[in-house]
Amino acid sequence: MKISFSKAVTWVAAFLCIPLSVMASEAESTVATEPLDIEAVPFAFSTEAMGLSAGIAGLWKQAGQPQASLFVAGLGTSKSTWMGFISANNYTFSPESRWLVSAQFYEGDFKQFDYFLGEAASNSSSFDDRLTADSRDAQHHIGFRYILPWGAGEQQPIRAALSPRREVDGDTPWSSGVSSLELRPFYQAQKLTGEGVDAPSDFSSADDVWGLETRFRWDNRDSLNSPTTGSLSDVIVTVDPGSDNRASWWQWEVNQSWYWNLGAWKDIANQQVLAFNVYTSDTPSWDNTTTMNGQTEFHRPPEFASARLGGLYRLRSYQSGRFAGRSALNYSLEYRVMPEWQPLDEMPVFNWYDVPWWQWVLFADVGRVANEYDVAELHRDMKWSGGVAMRFQVEGIVVRSEMAWGSEEGLFRVMINQPF
Repeated sequence: MKISFSKAVTWVAAFLCIPLSVMASEAESTVATEPLDIEAVPFAFSTEAMGLSAGIAGLWKQAGQPQASLFVAGLGTSKSTWMGFISANNYTFSPESRWLVSAQFYEGDFKQFDYFLGEAASNSSSFDDRLTADSRDAQHHIGFRYILPWGAGEQQPIRAALSPRREVDGDTPWSSGVSSLELRPFYQAQKLTGEGVDAPSDFSSADDVWGLETRFRWDNRDSLNSPTTGSLSDVIVTVDPGSDNRASWWQWEVNQSWYWNLGAWKDIANQQVLAFNVYTSDTPSWDNTTTMNGQTEFHRPPEFASARLGGLYRLRSYQSGRFAGRSALNYSLEYRVMPEWQPLDEMPVFNWYDVPWWQWVLFADVGRVANEYDVAELHRDMKWSGGVAMRFQVEGIVVRSEMAWGSEEGLFRVMINQPF
């Protein structure tokens, strides 16, 4: 088994977390405004694939509206790889509105990374089937989320949707939790250059897609950052209408999580939680055909937009997109413990921030992809991952560091947010 690092920011060699507070000028009426709440974190690390890397991430809370935020991050490396990311979150049209508007824009240029294309991404493929290429990536979307007048969202919908904690009052969307419908127009692209990237594949040869993602979400958790009870349900339908040079396709996904509170562990842990996630996806248009420019084309997405496993959320010992196909199925189980002993708020660097808790985690994933949606087939010859993680909340954001092992690689990652 090989130990390596993901594209995501990994080992932070120079953890120089320097908070910045920028004071706003006084208004002409001489009434002072609240100071801007801005935090910036420079970081540096080194990996074999990326070389010496350095970057900075910044968060602006209450960015123009009390509930909104703006996050920006950038990274450059000694091997000419670079990434840039910006997200604007939770803007609304008025305090009484049921709409929340967010946007994310990501661009990256990666030099000499491993990729799994065509049969090399199938469930029966080998790690040795990978190829090395350069890649220019882009992912952009704008989200329009409508809070439905059900459960906790019946009154004060924006407050209910963004509240970090809420009561779990029932087990149906109309009696408990926050339900929402989101329309998310998106653009996604991946342009590979290198030997072997044009080999025949079952997927579309398009290097970009434009489409609409429609997402129904029922959030019935008692906490956004560290749930102990309840559930989270996502049903997603993605449609790319196609164009003159690429066929249309559509895909559905179901992502379901449950949480069970196991109680405290005397003198050891304040909290124990068992968390379980099921993810499945299919591309019903997969075998449909059309004639374009005199050739028969299947209504399929390119690999980077297909049903995929591996990465930050599923089969975590494999790199992002290690497995791709028409359909996918994945199970994840986590045992999360919040120790009574919490020294972080007294440690150098950490004591500059609000760090109310940390969490230790054991996790396991099993899953596979296939070129037909057959439940029996999806449960045969499943791939697996297992690992350990440490997570902590910093200024309202969950930071997770984890080490995952599997049959091919071992991957260490540092990222934000719970995986589910």
